Amino acid sequence: MTRIKRGYIARRRRTKMHFFASSFRGAHSRLTRTMTQQEKRALVSAHRDRDRQKRDFRRLWITRINAVIRERGVSYSYSKFIHDLYKNQLLLNRKILAQIAISNRKCLDMISNEIV
Repeated sequence: MTRIKRGYIARRRRTKMHFFASSFRGAHSRLTRTMTQQEKRALVSAHRDRDRQKRDFRRLWITRINAVIRERGVSYSYSKFIHDLYKNQLLLNRKILAQIAISNRKCLDMISNEIV
């Protein structure tokens, strides 16, 4: 009986996997079975951390805004500041407010004085 060679599809799949896992360390970039496991794990982590990144940045922006706002006085806080912004229909998102708080504190003080 003559030898039958397998097709190229499995090799293509492994080559694609190898390109994905080529930056992994040790057996995770060399052995096919561990490569597939690490690929799944990496994709799961990437998907999870995209949501977590949004959450973490929002927390950072809120912390920065709150730190600058509380310098005005103990009684004035982030939540009151955001409430006053919405009440006066000033639509500035937290990212922009945090950038203003870092780069130009006087501008943020001016905004908070306008809305109070």
